[in-house]
Amino acid sequence: MNRNIETQDYILKQASESNVKFIRLWFTDITGGLKGFAINVEDLKDCMTNGVIFDGGAIEGLSREGENDTLAIPDLNTWQILPWRPNENAVARFICDLKRIDGRNLMVDSRQVLKHKLIEANKLGYKFYIGPEIEYYYLNSEKNISPGDDAGYFDQTSADSDGANLRRECVLILEQMGIPVRSSHHEVSPGQHEIDLRHTDALTMADSIMTTRLVVKETAHRLGGFATFMPRPFDKLNGSGLHLHLSLYKNEKNIFSEKNDKAISKIGESFMAGLIENAKEMTLITNQWANSYKRLLPNLEAPVAGYIDYQNIQDIVRVPPVFNNDDEKYRVEFRLPDAACNPYLAFATILNAGILGIKNKYKITKKIKSNIPNSLNEAIKANENSNFLKESIGTEAYNSYIDNKKKEWMGYNSLISEDERNFYMKFL
Repeated sequence: MNRNIETQDYILKQASESNVKFIRLWFTDITGGLKGFAINVEDLKDCMTNGVIFDGGAIEGLSREGENDTLAIPDLNTWQILPWRPNENAVARFICDLKRIDGRNLMVDSRQVLKHKLIEANKLGYKFYIGPEIEYYYLNSEKNISPGDDAGYFDQTSADSDGANLRRECVLILEQMGIPVRSSHHEVSPGQHEIDLRHTDALTMADSIMTTRLVVKETAHRLGGFATFMPRPFDKLNGSGLHLHLSLYKNEKNIFSEKNDKAISKIGESFMAGLIENAKEMTLITNQWANSYKRLLPNLEAPVAGYIDYQNIQDIVRVPPVFNNDDEKYRVEFRLPDAACNPYLAFATILNAGILGIKNKYKITKKIKSNIPNSLNEAIKANENSNFLKESIGTEAYNSYIDNKKKEWMGYNSLISEDERNFYMKFL
């Protein structure tokens, strides 16, 4: 029997037994926002067979110019019933790939971008695995944007009771949805938390990060609070990062592993060097918001943008210690991305940078110059005379993405803050 038919039959049966009424079709816009629309269960079979037409202009973010009929094709492997919705008239979801009406892949769809880059890597024999540390802030409410507790790093005190309840609920929901969680804890700053997912292949992990961000926000709302993945929401507190533990496999072997008392293999070192070499251009993807660059400052436990002549390599990448020479544990930790990036585009870009490092046998010098841009505008300009991002995510996605970022910067740069007004009006 056709496996696809078997999967469809299983989904139809579960939808009936679980009293599912609505199916949300999720997709991610070019800047990493989770979008979607719902169909009724009566259309579930046709949706799985033929997809659903919708206005694909929603995927273009700020650069949307008009109606654009697009086909949402559900990935049947992403079928999940949403645990936080009612049991009566329940709600399920699919994560979708987007195609043109003629059936061609829509390469401004960031999920397609990552799949395309993974196919390229697979042709070289590589499989890319990722384990993230996802940081966020839990606040009292959307109107009262103060941290939800006064606790600190790994605290287990009653001051963290609301945050601990949030983390507990999130972990239970994620695991109910088939997303394994490795650990969770309070982060350094008041109201800041972290959930770490178990490593898996890059596409599944990108889907999981998008789901996790929604689960955290939905759970915070149900508990009477508010959660944000804004890179740095408070001027006196740390920003929220997305530390990524990366490994590359070939012939079912982790090629970053090294048995000769070294921290990582030569291939792993070249992969790391590729990340450092291309960080200047990559930052536009991994740190895509104007606010992102307020996280990349000294003494905030994040890589430092170009304020200093040299920076410690561990600011950007590091090799975590491995015990008992466990092949599965050899990995590179990439610390540049923040929690608000588009994970599909970020993973595609990181993979391209690492493979370029392997192909060109890049090496890491003892001291590296800080090449991280100081602002979103600098990150945009860093890509004007470079083909790196175009090669990483494709010309179609690049053009849409860069247009979005230019519009964001123009809007951000035109804003006058209360602090700015108070500072200048006194003597100008």
